[in-house]
Amino acid sequence: MPSFKIKRIYDEPDKSDGYRILVDRLWPRGIKKERAQIDEWLKNLAPSTDLRKRYHQDAESWDEFKRDYYREISGNSESKEIINELKKHEVITLLYAAHNKEHNNAKALKEYLEAYF
Repeated sequence: MPSFKIKRIYDEPDKSDGYRILVDRLWPRGIKKERAQIDEWLKNLAPSTDLRKRYHQDAESWDEFKRDYYREISGNSESKEIINELKKHEVITLLYAAHNKEHNNAKALKEYLEAYF
């Protein structure tokens, strides 16, 4: 099973990050691709635009967001294939751009992946 970490894309990359995956649907502002040093950008594992907007407008609680996000991941035909590919890596860092370090899609995805494996 891979070990999962989360980190803001704005933080400096580190060798201990392992395989670096951007898990946002939109490219983060002010970050050049060379500086980001990502190995993969998995837009399809990011929350849908609709879910992201609802959550940012405080229409949903954190628990509701996670429930709806997990439903999206489970219903996405590509997700299982993508997740199975992650088994190849020992350490995976999920990168996100949100300011909120406690409630963000990378944290929710980490919890989902840890339960999956």
